[in-house]
Amino acid sequence: MEYNYLYSINSPEDLRKLSLNELKVLAQEIREFLIDTISQIGGHLGASLGSVELTLALHYVFNTPEDQLIWDVGHQGYIHKIITGRRDVFKTIRQYHGISGFLKRSESPYDVFGAGHASTSLSAALGVATARDFMNEKFKVVAVIGDGAMTGGMAYEAMNNAGLLKKDLIVVLNDNRMSIAPNVWAISNYFSSLTVTGAYNKFKSNVWDLTGKLDSVGDRIRKVAGRLESGMKAVVTPGMLFEALGFRYFGPFNGHNISQIVTIFKEVKDLKGPLLVHVTTEKGKGYLPAEEDKQKLHGVVAFDKVTGEQFKKDGPPSLTRVFGEALVEVAKRNDKVVGVTAAMPDGTGLNILQKELPTKFFDVGIAEQHAVTFCAGMATQGYIPVAAIYSTFLQRAFDQIIHDVAIQHLHVVFVLDRGGLVGADGPTHHGSFDLAYLRLIPGMVIMAPKDENELRDMLLTAVNHTEGPVAIRYPRGNALGLPKTAMREIPIGKGEILRKGSDVVILAAGLMVQHSLKAAEVLEKEGIHAEVVNMRFVKPIDSELLDEISGRFDHLVTVEDNTIRGGFGSAVLETLQELHEPVRVLNLGLPDSFIEHGTPQQLYELVGLHPEGIANSVLHFINVEGTSSKETVLVSR
Repeated sequence: MEYNYLYSINSPEDLRKLSLNELKVLAQEIREFLIDTISQIGGHLGASLGSVELTLALHYVFNTPEDQLIWDVGHQGYIHKIITGRRDVFKTIRQYHGISGFLKRSESPYDVFGAGHASTSLSAALGVATARDFMNEKFKVVAVIGDGAMTGGMAYEAMNNAGLLKKDLIVVLNDNRMSIAPNVWAISNYFSSLTVTGAYNKFKSNVWDLTGKLDSVGDRIRKVAGRLESGMKAVVTPGMLFEALGFRYFGPFNGHNISQIVTIFKEVKDLKGPLLVHVTTEKGKGYLPAEEDKQKLHGVVAFDKVTGEQFKKDGPPSLTRVFGEALVEVAKRNDKVVGVTAAMPDGTGLNILQKELPTKFFDVGIAEQHAVTFCAGMATQGYIPVAAIYSTFLQRAFDQIIHDVAIQHLHVVFVLDRGGLVGADGPTHHGSFDLAYLRLIPGMVIMAPKDENELRDMLLTAVNHTEGPVAIRYPRGNALGLPKTAMREIPIGKGEILRKGSDVVILAAGLMVQHSLKAAEVLEKEGIHAEVVNMRFVKPIDSELLDEISGRFDHLVTVEDNTIRGGFGSAVLETLQELHEPVRVLNLGLPDSFIEHGTPQQLYELVGLHPEGIANSVLHFINVEGTSSKETVLVSR
C-alpha cells in the first residue's frame, strides 16, 4: 500500500500539523501498516486496532511528551509506538534486540510508565499528578485504561484515592466491551455532549456562584440542582459509579469518531479535578477476522492476512492443552474439583473445562488477588479449586497465597503456566521467580514436571494431596509427543534417577530435565559420564536421594529456569547443609537480572541454560574449579 501521511509522522508534533480529515486518512493507513506488520511477525493485534483513533486524538490534543500519557498494559499501545518515533523499527517488536511489545521507559520519553500487567495506569497517573503538584508544574496527566483492565481491583483503589485527593487527572476508559458494558442510548450521547461543552460548564459555574450569594435559599437551590443533575446522570449514563468515586464523568462517546473525540478532549483538557472520559471502541476494528473473533486475534503469531488464520506448525499439543484436558478428566472423577482463572481461559487451557463442564469453570476477571481468596473460600467448604494463573501474574497475589491459603492450610491447587522464560513478551511476563517466592511459604508443595505425562500425574497428585496448598509450574511450549498414559499419583517429595553416571550428577527440575539429559549426551562425547536426576519436587526436596547421591559424587550441579537466588539450587544447598554432606555444588539458573525479550531458544542460549551451555558449565566446573577435597560451595552461572 502507498501511504500519503504515515511516513511523514515521526513524532506527535508532526501529527498536530494535520487536519481532522487528514487524521482520518492516517488512521486507515496505520491500520493497514499494523495488519501488514503483525501478520508477518505476530503480536497483540486486536486491542491496538481498536485504539487507532483514540491514540491519534490523544497525541493530537495533548502536548506529549510534556503532557504525560500513561497506558495500561501495552496491548493498546502499538499505535502510540508507531507515531512516537518507532515506526521504522516497529517490525522488530517483541523480537530479540527489537523494541518491546509493552510500554518501556528506557525505550522512549513518550513511555511515561512501563506496563506489562494490567490495572496499573490509574495508580501511576495519580502518583505523577501528585508529584507534578509538588513541583508546581502545569502539565496534564492522562491515564488510558481498557481491554479488561477495569476488572482489576487496583484500578478502583486508585480511583477512590484520586477522588479524595482531587488532583487534576484525566482518565480515559477505552471500553472495547472487554471490560464494562456501556449504556449507549441516544439520550446518553446527547447528555454527554452537553456536559462537556464550554457553554454548559460556564453556565453551571455561574449558577453555582450566584446561588452561593443567596444564603440558605441558595443552599436549597444547590441541593435540588445537585439531586437533579446526579439523578439525570444516574439514569442516562453508566457513570454513577465513577461519580460516586469523586470523578466527573463524560461519555460514552464513539471512540472511532476522531472528530468527536478530538473535540471532547479539547473541551475537557482544561477542566479541573479528576475526570473520566468514557469512549467505546471495537476490538479488532477495521479487520474483519479480528472483529469476528476478538479473543482469537488478541495476541497472535504470524497469520494469513486475508483469512486471519494463524500459521501453526504441526506437532505435539501444547502443555497448556495437556493440562486443560487433564483437568477435565480429574474434574469428571471428582465432583469437588473446580477451575478458576483470572481472565485467561484460553491462555491457561481452562477454556476446555469451560466448554466441557461449564458449571465448574470460573473466570474472575483481571483480579488475581480476588481469584486466590475466592479459591480459599471454596476450599473452606471442601471444594478443591484449581487456580490456573500465569507464573508472572500470580506474583500479584503473593499476600493472598500466604494470608488466605497457606496460614489456614487450605487445599488450593495453583497451576502456573509460563514458568521460566516465555519469549517475546519479555521481563514483565517471564516466570522467573515462582520457585523462589513459593518455596519460602510454609506448607507449600511445589512440583515441576519433566514432560506431559508427568504433568498429568502431578495434577492428580496435587488434587489428592489434601494437607495444604500445592503448586505445579510448567513452561510455555509444546509437549514432547509421548503416548498418553493413565494418571498415577507420585509420592510427595520423591525424585527419580533418569540416567546413571559416575563423574558428576546433574539435578534438574521441570523443563531443565530435558536440557540436562541432552547436556549429558554432549558431556559423554567429552568422556564425562553424567548422572541426571529429575527431582520433580522443589519443595519438599528429596533429602534421602540427596544424601545417597552426595555420598557418591564430588561434583553436584543444579539446573533451573528460575532466578538463582532462593530457588531450587538454594533448596539443594540448604538440604546438603542440614545433612552435613561435603560436596562441591554448581548452581545454574537465571541470573540476578531481568531478561529481555526474544524467542525462548535465544534467551536460554543467552543465559547458558541450553544443553550445550549446561554442558560447557559442567566441564568448566569439573576441570577448572574442581579439587580433590570435598567442601560445599556455591558457584553461580
